[in-house]
Amino acid sequence: MTTTYAALLRGINVGGSRKVPMADLRTLMEGLGHDGVRSYLQSGQAVFTADHGDEESLAAELTDAIEKRFGFPVDVIVRDHAYLKATVDNCPFPAAELEGKQLHVTYFSAPVDADRFAEIDQAAYLPEEFRLGDRALYLYAPNGLGRSKLAEHLSKPRLNKGLVATSRNWNTVVKLVEMTTTAG
Repeated sequence: MTTTYAALLRGINVGGSRKVPMADLRTLMEGLGHDGVRSYLQSGQAVFTADHGDEESLAAELTDAIEKRFGFPVDVIVRDHAYLKATVDNCPFPAAELEGKQLHVTYFSAPVDADRFAEIDQAAYLPEEFRLGDRALYLYAPNGLGRSKLAEHLSKPRLNKGLVATSRNWNTVVKLVEMTTTAG
């Protein structure tokens, strides 16, 4: 059975030396046997179909191939269309009433529980808020991610220890659902 996925690459093409041209990424993914490969923006999203593997094995395969091709490690999270759609459907914030830059999803490589974030006094960051979902954290940052003190706190290495975590704004989250619906 063929499944449609999105690959989320962490920390590429945002300055510095970790450049992964999207055309090269698409070629690399096609070389791994994936079909319908399309990228979105330059910040590390690609949609593809695969008839083998699962999210974890596909992420590991792509991680290895990127390091071999580009010479540096890149963390990759792979999620299927059903998961991406559920992430949108289960958003605890009124997404339709917000601007895309105000709402973000951090995707995690594994499940997280509230204990990991128990030290955070959410009231101290209001009106910013976060809620946990399935391998995801939803962040409402009314002034955008760049000005968010809560986002800064949430990105501390000790809170994300043992996880791959990568964030996307709501516009990208919704676009990936759309792209994985029509991939192929």
